[in-house]
Amino acid sequence: MSSNEQKKNAALKAASFIENGMKLGLGTGSTAEYFVQALGARVAEGLDIVGVPTSERTRAMAETLGIPLTNLDDTPHLDITIDGADELDSKLRLIKGGGGALLREKIVATASDRMIVIADVSKVVGTLGAFPLPVEVIPFGSTATVGRMADVATACGCEGEIRLRADEFGEPFFTDSENFIFDCHFGSIPDPDSLAAELNKIAGVVDNGLFIGICSFAIVGTDQGSDIIGQ
Repeated sequence: MSSNEQKKNAALKAASFIENGMKLGLGTGSTAEYFVQALGARVAEGLDIVGVPTSERTRAMAETLGIPLTNLDDTPHLDITIDGADELDSKLRLIKGGGGALLREKIVATASDRMIVIADVSKVVGTLGAFPLPVEVIPFGSTATVGRMADVATACGCEGEIRLRADEFGEPFFTDSENFIFDCHFGSIPDPDSLAAELNKIAGVVDNGLFIGICSFAIVGTDQGSDIIGQ
């Protein structure tokens, strides 16, 4: 079975947790899109929910599917967020941000009572870091900021290239909040908790793609259906 089928299995299982009256955070990325599609089908059947999208891409998809939407200014407290992950370890620590939406994803997830991560089996790892860690950085003074990031990474046992993300035209990629993304190619992150805390102390760093202590449990799609980690 392909990873896409595993993603669908995880998304369909997550959709079964959604009940009438819930206020939801809607994630970004390929796996989250399967969930949004499943949610749209349930809304068409009469499910009464409202969602907060974590990106403009997710917003557009949800609107097309007829999913009622709000925002965190009008609805600051959410029941649950469903989102994907680029990597997931046994302690439910995540790397997110491959789609460039890590800041809004983290804001929405932490405004929720629970965050459920949906993923295919390839996303479950023993040690985080093979997937490059995204860090959202304010463009002003970014060269100086990246220098500080490299120093902090070294102190936390991480080495590797820190590379400015480019768009499809080779120009700097901008997030929905008009910031840069720098991808940190560390290969391995021996102490994710310390690295996340130290990166966020740097002036110019908006946030990083390490989600620590945020995920409530994970639904991992398999060839047979899905497994749950951490519940």
